[in-house]
Amino acid sequence: MRLAEERGVPQGERALQSRTRKLPDWDAARVFLEVVRHKSFRAAAETLGQSVNALRRHVDALEHSLGVTLLTRHVDGVRTTLEGEHVLTAAVQMELASFELLRARDRTDPSLHGEIRLAITEGLGTFWIAPRLVEFQRAYPNLLVDLHCAMRSADVLRMEADLAIQIARPTAPDLIVMKLGRMHLMPFAAPDYLATFGRPRAVQDLVNHRILIQADDNAQWRQLYDRLFPGIPAPGLVALRTNVSSAHYWSVAKGAGLGILPTYAQAIGAQIVPLDLGIHETLDIWLAYHPDSRRVERVSRIIDWVIEAFSPQKYPWFRDEFVHPRDLAKAYRGEPLVNMFAGFMGGALAPQR
Repeated sequence: MRLAEERGVPQGERALQSRTRKLPDWDAARVFLEVVRHKSFRAAAETLGQSVNALRRHVDALEHSLGVTLLTRHVDGVRTTLEGEHVLTAAVQMELASFELLRARDRTDPSLHGEIRLAITEGLGTFWIAPRLVEFQRAYPNLLVDLHCAMRSADVLRMEADLAIQIARPTAPDLIVMKLGRMHLMPFAAPDYLATFGRPRAVQDLVNHRILIQADDNAQWRQLYDRLFPGIPAPGLVALRTNVSSAHYWSVAKGAGLGILPTYAQAIGAQIVPLDLGIHETLDIWLAYHPDSRRVERVSRIIDWVIEAFSPQKYPWFRDEFVHPRDLAKAYRGEPLVNMFAGFMGGALAPQR
């Protein structure tokens, strides 16, 4: 029995329609890509915001439409079959083509309306960029800035963001990458903590203090702990370990212990004391964006704004050379930062009478 839409249609067109109906669904291919990238249905489901069963149905449908088995399940996750590897290569090309469609759309609309997606590390986003974005928003009130702060770097090539600011240098060859500046870090403590527990005078004194650690996937921090406290287990020495900069910042500022913070922490209003113990770490700050982004006017504007926001010439704490926190006020020649960052150290509520 022929389908209704084929009745009265020439044989050649019916064949073309038949082949078209069998084209794989892009949503299913996208799900397949994410499952392979995460090596797990469960992890891919968390990323995509769908149930595991929904993802399994997509992959099953893709396998049925192509007539091949793409994945095999194992106790440690999923693996692609030989046929799955070939389909994976094609699916990646489909994804890249879909991104090009979106970039082509953006290039046809040069107006300063729309959305800009800026991905940045959690600490820099919370304590440096977010308070300054009011400048950009007032200059471009019709733009929506989607500020995504996370410890994981965004994939600009896959259009997770229009531009990304990160502390690990991007390695993708098709990106525009530039160094924005250098972040200098050293130990700090709150005055209340030092009044209670005393001030350490040397690294050896730290074993008698409460240590706060920001722990993430950066091997530099694990190596620093091992260098400072060789053979000493964390329990009994480390009072708090957190994976985000904001929690670490507030723990130090509220007197929970000693912690390593960027030297600009004082410049933006933190009431903390730098500790000269010979501990000085650096992290370079990188900007990455797709070459076509400069052709989209709204994205080009925020790229220029970001470069200015991290200018080492204007902000001495982003210079390659170390400037001690006590000397930052003399080296800085810009507008009063206390006004820009007012609210970070907000005053206590007055009691009601």
